[in-house]
Amino acid sequence: MKISVIGAGKTGSKVVEMLGDSLDQVFDGSNPPTVSKLKKSDAVIIFVPGDAVDEILDIVVESGIPAAWGSTGYNWPEDLNQRIIDADSKWVIATNFSLGMNVIRKCIQAISVSSSILKNPIFKIHEVHHVHKKDAPSGTALTWKEWLDKEADVTSAREGDVNGIHELRVTTSTEELLLKHEALDRSLFAEGAIWAAEQLVNNMTLSKGIHTFDALFDQVTEEIK
Repeated sequence: MKISVIGAGKTGSKVVEMLGDSLDQVFDGSNPPTVSKLKKSDAVIIFVPGDAVDEILDIVVESGIPAAWGSTGYNWPEDLNQRIIDADSKWVIATNFSLGMNVIRKCIQAISVSSSILKNPIFKIHEVHHVHKKDAPSGTALTWKEWLDKEADVTSAREGDVNGIHELRVTTSTEELLLKHEALDRSLFAEGAIWAAEQLVNNMTLSKGIHTFDALFDQVTEEIK
């Protein structure tokens, strides 16, 4: 399998490094992607900031190859899923490609249900990222709030070269619960993105169109059972 990469920044460069012999092409500002170049690959992994998505979106759609997108801070077009289906392709769009984050998702969903027995719980989500991250709160923090499905304050901090720290704090008058996920190395996002791209190509049970990373994770782990 040959996989190309668009965006060779902090996370994209980790993907390039980890792909090894499976790397096809690396696209960036000095080597922009084209439909013909992308068609030579089996799949593409994309880590560009949200404000750069419009520049390449139509090109990736037209190429028709499976794509794993790790871009955040972008409002995806409402008709995008149908366009991917029409292109006979499969995409995964994720705010966070950590496989371990899906374990966290299960925990948050359990907290959401179980907290109904607590007296007046207060929910707070806090995230910390490196100073160069443009969107705040992070896409992951907003996703945590969706998983929680409760009213929650979401706060952010930008410090040094932090890969990503997310915390959910549940407080009552008598106790406090803390759930934390910390990315110790950016390679974890690369691992998840490569895994997702491989699933898009090799898993014949996946339908055409757009998949979320958590739905993909759930489907694959259910098949393993």
